[in-house]
Amino acid sequence: MGGALEQRAQELAGRREAFVRATVVRAQRPTSAHAGDTALLHADGHLDGFVGGACVEASVREYGLQALSAREPLLLRVVAGEPSHSREDGAVEVSNPCLSGGAVEIFLEPSVPAPRVVVVGATPVARALAVLGAGLGFEMELADGAATEPHPDDAALIVASHGHDEEASLEAALRAGVPYVALVASAKRGSAVVASLTVEDGLRSRVFSPAGLDLGARTPAEVALSILAQLVAERAGQRSPGTAAAVAVAVAATAIDPVCGMSVAAVDTTPHAELDGLTTYFCSTGCRAAFLADPERYASPA
Repeated sequence: MGGALEQRAQELAGRREAFVRATVVRAQRPTSAHAGDTALLHADGHLDGFVGGACVEASVREYGLQALSAREPLLLRVVAGEPSHSREDGAVEVSNPCLSGGAVEIFLEPSVPAPRVVVVGATPVARALAVLGAGLGFEMELADGAATEPHPDDAALIVASHGHDEEASLEAALRAGVPYVALVASAKRGSAVVASLTVEDGLRSRVFSPAGLDLGARTPAEVALSILAQLVAERAGQRSPGTAAAVAVAVAATAIDPVCGMSVAAVDTTPHAELDGLTTYFCSTGCRAAFLADPERYASPA
């Protein structure tokens, strides 16, 4: 990846923004792309860099957003032909009517920030959580309760400060919508702290206290293990069918370009037009211009 794009990727990662690295791994003439060409696809569908013409970009946008939502890499092959697609494990082939010949293969590699877990406190349990959580793939952040700023996309906020700034941290996390909020305390003290929170009962009931599964834990490391086991179980439940899982990127809707018949992502960064209260999406500005010049020609049959 070029220096400017690599710097951009680092900036996105630093801001914990999801994106996709799109890299041309093979190009067959005649195509405008070459092996090694790269681009970054943002979560909103914006594309930085070059991996082919407008119609190829449309397929990169559509399938790149799908790869980002699934958090799984995908090999995209774009060939000339009437609009169609075929999929197999880890790969998809798209026929593109805009290509006059040739083919291009693009590797789509999603980059999704690790789930962040904020741990309030500097106690032995807090330190053990930081060590064990990192090994489980979480981004662990030790925080001072007075300066805690939880975000809705955080995986968890765990208060392990032994009485320091507990209420303010718990209230901030509950109001921010953090899915797992826990307090390390005895059952008696934990109940008193939770009862004192100035939030609605529905929010107050979401606090896990005492934090962790009942594993008979005694040492700080064992307590940390029980808490992380509970967090993993809760996250698995959120991802189960029929539940509202909190994911970084939602699956983008798709639409059919009425001019060329290509499938495209129905997002604001895709060329589109508003007409009679309806939004129509296109693979390129060329198809958009053709549609606007004669909308009735491309109107769907009643």
